[in-house]
Order: sequence, then structure tokens, then C-alpha cells
Amino acid sequence: MARIGIYGGSFNPVHLGHTSLAEAICQAGGVDEVWLMVSPLNPLKQQEQHDILPTPLRLLLAEKAVAGSSCLNVSDFETRLPIPSYSVVTLEELVKAFPQHTFLLIMGQDNWTNFHRWVRADDIRSRHDIIVYGRSDSHDPAQSKADVRIIRRDGTEEVLSDSHDFRLFDISSTEIRRAFQLHDLPFAAKWLHPEVFRYILENGLYRD
Repeated sequence: MARIGIYGGSFNPVHLGHTSLAEAICQAGGVDEVWLMVSPLNPLKQQEQHDILPTPLRLLLAEKAVAGSSCLNVSDFETRLPIPSYSVVTLEELVKAFPQHTFLLIMGQDNWTNFHRWVRADDIRSRHDIIVYGRSDSHDPAQSKADVRIIRRDGTEEVLSDSHDFRLFDISSTEIRRAFQLHDLPFAAKWLHPEVFRYILENGLYRD
């Protein structure tokens, strides 16, 4: 039985901040694997997501970003579920499909702060451990670290960042998309896996 961390997001595009954190969580022993769960494009909100790549492209870029990793995988599982996709439903379906595994949810501190507003949040908390990461106090963004802890179903907590070093990159997918639009290619290249950067560049993505 493997402990699988589910790290969901639009990954538009996936960047080193995503993959480095996921790798660190694996290396710290929080999970055996992390599945990057690429969220589907909601057809009801396309006007709000005009700059989001189609789901197959985001999946392809994510696959390129994790190539060669021993513990990171990309999953299209959620794209095959009804929209809108709720984490509680995704987790329930994962448990049915992979009963041999234990699933944990990975989220940022901002989502954890508002977790009580999630659909059936109590059901998730009672059935799954949750890994929460947030920015530690630092006056130097280049030295920014993440506070990472596991909040267990029984209410106990384990702080992973007490004994492991979690680098937290001060970057967002929005900034990377903007860099491509402004033709600031050195900035974009700094934060992307080389194969992800090359594919975006060669196919003219994020230029409009």
C-alpha cells in the first residue's frame, strides 16, 4: 500500500515551484508518491479562463515537467469526473479505483484557512490526512522556506519542515504567462523545466 499525495491545480503552466515542493514532500517521507492532479477546464467558466490552456496541453506539459522523477506522477483522473469537480468527490472516486492506496490531500495555507468552506470539508478531514504548506517568515524572498505539516485524521499534527528543508519559490503561473506575453523569455525559462519551456516556445503558447 502506497501513500499518495494528491496535489491538485490548473498547472497553467506547471513550474518549478510546484515540482520542487512535491519532490521535497516525497523526500521528507510525507508520502511515497505525489500525483499532480490536473483540474479540467470548466466549460461553464470559459469566459473567466480565457488564458488557460486546454486540458490535454496542460497534462502534456505536466508530464514533461515530471519526466525522470521517481516519485512524481501526473494524473488525468479528475478530468474524467463530472464538472464541477469537488475534492471530496475526487478522493472518493480515487479510493474506489485504487483501494490498495491511501490518499492524502496537499494544499497551500490559503486553501487551508478557507477549508471550512469547501464542499463536505468534514468528510475529507475525517477520512484523509492533509499536508499543508505555507511560507515561513523571511525578509529575503530568495531564502524563503515553506512550513510543511501533516494534519492527521485524528487531529494530531507532524511538522515535516522541522527536520527537512523545503524551498518555496516566489513565483506563480500568472507571472510566467505574463512573461511570455511580454517576451521576457529569460524570466520564463528560469522557472520552468527546460522541456516545458521549449514546448511552450516552439508552439507559441501564452502569446495572446
